[in-house]
Amino acid sequence: MASVVAVAALALSGCSVPKTSEVIKGTSISVAWNDPLQEYNTLSATGNSAANNNISYMANSPFNYYDDKNKLVKNTEFGTYTVEKKDPLTVKYTVKEGVKWSDGVQVGAADMMMTWAALTTHLNNVEAEYDADGNITNQAALDKGVFFNAGAVKGQGLDLVSKTPTISDNNRSVTIVYDKPFVDWELSFPIGVSAHGTVQLAYPDKKYSGDAANKAFIKAVQDKDYTFLSPVAKSWSNDYKFLDMPKEKQKLLSDGPYVVTDLKDQQFVTLTARKDYTWGPSPKYQKITVRVVGDPQAQITALQNGEVKIAEGQPTADLLTQIKGLSGVKYKAATESTYEHIDLQVTNGGVFDPKTYGGDAAKAQLVREAFLKTVPRQDIVDKLIKPLQPDAVLRASLQFVPGTPGYDAVKKEGAYAQYDKVDIEGAKADLAKAGVTSPKVRFLYGKTNTRRQQEFELVRQSAALAGITVIDGGSETWGADLSSKPNAYDAALFGWQATSLAVAQNQANYTPGGLNNYYGWSDKALTAIYDKLSTETDTAKQDDLLVQADKIIGQQAWSVPIFQFPGVTAWSDTVTNVKPAFLAPQYFWNFWEWAPSKAAAK
Repeated sequence: MASVVAVAALALSGCSVPKTSEVIKGTSISVAWNDPLQEYNTLSATGNSAANNNISYMANSPFNYYDDKNKLVKNTEFGTYTVEKKDPLTVKYTVKEGVKWSDGVQVGAADMMMTWAALTTHLNNVEAEYDADGNITNQAALDKGVFFNAGAVKGQGLDLVSKTPTISDNNRSVTIVYDKPFVDWELSFPIGVSAHGTVQLAYPDKKYSGDAANKAFIKAVQDKDYTFLSPVAKSWSNDYKFLDMPKEKQKLLSDGPYVVTDLKDQQFVTLTARKDYTWGPSPKYQKITVRVVGDPQAQITALQNGEVKIAEGQPTADLLTQIKGLSGVKYKAATESTYEHIDLQVTNGGVFDPKTYGGDAAKAQLVREAFLKTVPRQDIVDKLIKPLQPDAVLRASLQFVPGTPGYDAVKKEGAYAQYDKVDIEGAKADLAKAGVTSPKVRFLYGKTNTRRQQEFELVRQSAALAGITVIDGGSETWGADLSSKPNAYDAALFGWQATSLAVAQNQANYTPGGLNNYYGWSDKALTAIYDKLSTETDTAKQDDLLVQADKIIGQQAWSVPIFQFPGVTAWSDTVTNVKPAFLAPQYFWNFWEWAPSKAAAK
């Protein structure tokens, strides 16, 4: 699961971009991932997941991307961005002429205006209402109601651009002006789904051409025409959710090297190279199929059998030993940017919600603290992680990557130290003080993942010692369940995967309305910290603010970190140039360089 909106694009590192296709006719490669594509719009609140982002990354090509050295590389063959003025911060984005969507429409200003409209609050004129499963219930019935379901929060990120962007260069450029300095501006303006395609989906009876749809959308944004924008916002929020191949071509438009040509729910996604793609490095394989293989052992078996050429996952010690013994297989075992953690729901009417106790926030917090005191974090590390990584330790921060100065400061402060060791007697005392007996915790995790099954069982057994019943909520669709079924679980076990080095990226996790805040977390002091952080350019002060943020989260007993992922990527020697990266999208980051090896030709 991605923690923030993925920053993804294509570019060559240090060499010229080919103007002719290097696709080898008839070639194909199958690779494995643990979750299926469930939504094509990765900028929506429900579409922000690693599985969705992997596919979007190969089908689309925004302005920059991270390489395997964590360097942000500009994709100048797609477009450029320049700071026109520092005060106020003014940035101009230009898409190159000839960069086209897969239906032949030029990528440009309308698509960037769609990003601004969707990722800010400035055109939303209604508040969403949700049912028990987290579905928006009032959007379809609204006449002029505009609501882009992107998790935009007032005064955060791109929302700091309150003025409607200006357009130039024959509708290929937009210029945005920030209300105040924003430290992560270079990562805040991706291009998502197409503007013209979304308008066509919203108005199927009007038979808009691509250019006409773009013009109509731009005018509506500039005029704040809520009547026109209402169905567009609904389409942007809802129409890109599908599990099998959709019949409307607009739902899978691509502005990158590949386009999705086949999709089977819980089975695979196939992407085929575009013949007209010339604005970036040419891929080598004509087709890439991403197969859904949830179990790490099944991935390695598929690799051994030649059913997939690349596998990636969370290995057990036995599985790593097995990989080392395979002939014709290369691998890289390294710490990943993902870390395991447990989050607690506080506004779903469950065991950790103050409403359950008549609004008594102190009582609900005691119950949260009691549960977290039973989580056997060290036991999980010792039994499941150290066999893979002997020097593995408990992760001590939700804000910093281990080894950084800020991380060491959080560890010294002991933001989560009260949960480092299991404290059954302390948990019992907290429950007694709260006057709560035999609480039940519905526990969400990915049930096809062997390691998560083992973690759940360790948590269940430990919590039972304090009189807490942990209910198995394992789900194959856990990623979607996080946001769509908040009332179905009380605690969630999964990994946050860093997609960038943005300073304020965790704002989306811990502030009200944030894209990844599925739990109703809200603390005024914490929100103020993130607001200040987004404009702070002094690195020492940034660290100080994030240390304070960790302390508040620990005090609220909302969440607790467990361990940094010891990941492994394994691949067949019949494919070359597989270079797993620390940041998401991990081994997909340089897919255009993958090529059949000499061994494959034999």
